[in-house]
Amino acid sequence: MKKVELEIVALSHSVTNSHNYAVVLGEVDGNRRLPIIIGGFEAQAIAVAMEKMAPNRPLTHDLFKNTLDSFDIDLKEIVINNLLDGIFYARMVCLKEGDVYEVDSRTSDAIAMAVRYNCPIYTYDFIMDQAGVVLDEAEGETKTDSKRSRKPRSKLENQSIKSMSTENLEVLLKKVLAQEDYERAAKIRDEINNRSGYDAADS
Repeated sequence: MKKVELEIVALSHSVTNSHNYAVVLGEVDGNRRLPIIIGGFEAQAIAVAMEKMAPNRPLTHDLFKNTLDSFDIDLKEIVINNLLDGIFYARMVCLKEGDVYEVDSRTSDAIAMAVRYNCPIYTYDFIMDQAGVVLDEAEGETKTDSKRSRKPRSKLENQSIKSMSTENLEVLLKKVLAQEDYERAAKIRDEINNRSGYDAADS
């Protein structure tokens, strides 16, 4: 399968859950985005490395990197290789003395390690098709600003996505993407995909 290269375009605080964050990965040669909900600790680990901050004592991911370095193991790339029941799976591709080793990992941990090694992040088209969101070309260069004030939600946006028609969900998806609310966009996208699966099963 052909791999799709991604880069981190945003790390934002969750709008609906104060304990969660969203890391948004953008297609390097395209306008698709892959929002992934992660925990606060993992978000901190990614942010610390992105901002090149030096904690007084090594964080867990720094400790892991130091361990790999001590044994001359290099992190070549990470691959987000599966999506099951809304959970992303990843593997770290490591190199030692010419031999390649693949290590199963949580996606958030793999991204935190990728930032520390400055190595590429990949996924596959089928994952982008299932979980990615497409930005309009005019929005292609926008990035999430966690401090940006958001407009009050419309009546359509406040309605439960479970009770909305698929047509209204499509309209709402475009609205929340324009507002760069990637977490809500991911939930709407999942609901649309679930309904598509049911439709296919019924046919």
